[in-house]
Amino acid sequence: MKMSKSTSMICALITTFIWGTAFIAQDTGMDNIGPLTFNFSRFFVGFITILPIALFFERKKILVEISSNSKVFYKYLLFMGISLFLGTYLQQASLQYTNIANAAFFTVFYVPLVPILLFFIYASKVHWSIWPSIGLCVFGVYLLSDFSNSEVMLGDALVILCSVFWALHIIFAGKFMETFNIPIFYAALQALLVATLSLLFSYFFEEIKFSNILLESSSIVYAGVFSGGIAFTLQMFAQKNIEEAPAAIIYSLEGVFAALAGWIILNQFLDLSNIIGCCLILIAVIFSQLAPTSKN
Repeated sequence: MKMSKSTSMICALITTFIWGTAFIAQDTGMDNIGPLTFNFSRFFVGFITILPIALFFERKKILVEISSNSKVFYKYLLFMGISLFLGTYLQQASLQYTNIANAAFFTVFYVPLVPILLFFIYASKVHWSIWPSIGLCVFGVYLLSDFSNSEVMLGDALVILCSVFWALHIIFAGKFMETFNIPIFYAALQALLVATLSLLFSYFFEEIKFSNILLESSSIVYAGVFSGGIAFTLQMFAQKNIEEAPAAIIYSLEGVFAALAGWIILNQFLDLSNIIGCCLILIAVIFSQLAPTSKN
């Protein structure tokens, strides 16, 4: 499927919007269940949402794409599945110990981590414009999260570790899309793998009660259908034409959308520093996309 960069940009923005608004569902969906059980439910719902779409649009080329380089296909499935499992679990678990302000600030560490890990793993250098964009992005999230007024909590360590796995997932998604062209089916398999790992570990570390899962059904359905299913599928389309480091900066708008959702849905107040933070992140996103078109 051929896609223009503008189409990929739209996919990235929709992905980020869904991730940001789903943050509320992730936070409120653990009143009666643990983070592993929530993740299992969320990604299983995502899997059954995406699989029929994948089979409808991509069934004729699934076997062809996989057989063209099966070793690399399964390698990326394993890397991305484990990275996504650990990233989402640590993010969910952190919400039990820290507040959303700290979580928003520390999660954005994946933005500078992406180009750093790209260099060490693939010896890949990024355009000079990415670094000032990263600086603006991190400072913008700092203002947006009101971290200066927040108490540092135990869960912050989990969020920082979570950002490492988010960065790896973004990198592997970009590399996968350079080789294969079955993004919907791949997103479905990825969701199934994360759901399976979550169920396995929840069996040992949490008490699974179907009645408790039903109590969180509204949060699970939103986070599952839209975030675990649609958003991670659109991420694959987004990274078809957007390099990993600029994509990470775009995804940092997740904090902006989360703040706006909190303002609209939860009546949370946005002060001047929050608004300035939103503007700085938006400037960082625009600059990261426009500057690389200039001469190095």
